[in-house]
Amino acid sequence: MIVLKAAQEKVLAALQSVAGIVERRHTLPILANVLMKKTGSQLELITSDLEIQIRTTAQLDGDEGDYATTVGAKKLGDILKSLPSDQIVSLTANQNKLTLQGGKSRFTLQTLPAEDFPLVQEAADFGPAFSVPQKTLKMLIGQVHFSMAVHDIRYYLNGILFVAEGNSLTLVATDGHRLALAQATLDVDMPKQEVILPRKTVLELQRLLKDDSKGKEGTNGNDSEQLIEMRFAGNQAKFTFGGLEFVTKLVEGKFPDYNRVIPKNHKNHITLGRTTLLASLQRAAILTSEKFKGVRMNFAPGVLGIASSNAEQEEAKEELEIDYGGDSFEIGFNVGYLMDVLANMSQDMVTVSLQDSNSSALITNPEFEGFKYVVMPMRI
Repeated sequence: MIVLKAAQEKVLAALQSVAGIVERRHTLPILANVLMKKTGSQLELITSDLEIQIRTTAQLDGDEGDYATTVGAKKLGDILKSLPSDQIVSLTANQNKLTLQGGKSRFTLQTLPAEDFPLVQEAADFGPAFSVPQKTLKMLIGQVHFSMAVHDIRYYLNGILFVAEGNSLTLVATDGHRLALAQATLDVDMPKQEVILPRKTVLELQRLLKDDSKGKEGTNGNDSEQLIEMRFAGNQAKFTFGGLEFVTKLVEGKFPDYNRVIPKNHKNHITLGRTTLLASLQRAAILTSEKFKGVRMNFAPGVLGIASSNAEQEEAKEELEIDYGGDSFEIGFNVGYLMDVLANMSQDMVTVSLQDSNSSALITNPEFEGFKYVVMPMRI
């Protein structure tokens, strides 16, 4: 039976949309495979790592009829990538093997039975659905993802908090030393729902989301292609976008009260060019110590001094002219935390609000009110 017959780029695009979550090594060998389910002329591709499941449906021709099998996702992807993009490729099933043919190239791949593939059981208690443009969600994730913890014992920090309430969607990430918050307006009124998406889910969503307003190839560019629909349940979230259905387990636990962390009444404010500040910090970072990555920032009327030093007694000094008439003081920061936020913003200007040398700094964006970044000072 010919399972599919289509141009290499079309088959590869369908496979790559689901293959990002496949682990190279897993206790269950079948999870390295992609499940292919053919019904009539439609082919469904499904991958899973037991926590996340991604499903897409593609029209890839081939013989009519019902058929299901699983085959190694990485091997299939590597073979497809090695073939010319405009070449017609076919996948033919024969007993417990699949043969991929493209031009004069022929590859025979081992399969595992479709009935052994562990599908994720979908939750029964999904809340109401709501949608935002894909590029909006991609932007929100882009503005907070770098603040997620990595392998923290407080497992609820290894992800992003999504809060849908009223007509706003808020994303928050923190690792205990800094916190990023980004907010967008919804066009529906939602009852309050809070979920924590795991780190792997967040990074995969960011990879898959489209950030342009053009329609997909083969469509008439209608807006529905560019929306992402979200639904949250007690232990699951479900996203539908661009022909994909994405189901993920949630991180259980209580996320910290982020509103208490965000400073409200800082009296000293400096607005300056983002790229200028980032370039100065990058230069100063070269001579920070490997362990502490600390920079000292000296705020004084009209001038910002940036300095760093290391155990070899080397030092870097930078000076920036700023429009500032507030208090004079010195404050230390982990330079990586400052560079992360500046590198992930796209606007030209940035505002830094401070109280004194012992209080957290609040970084905001004059062009996007929905963004806040809080960073704790460090003693240097």
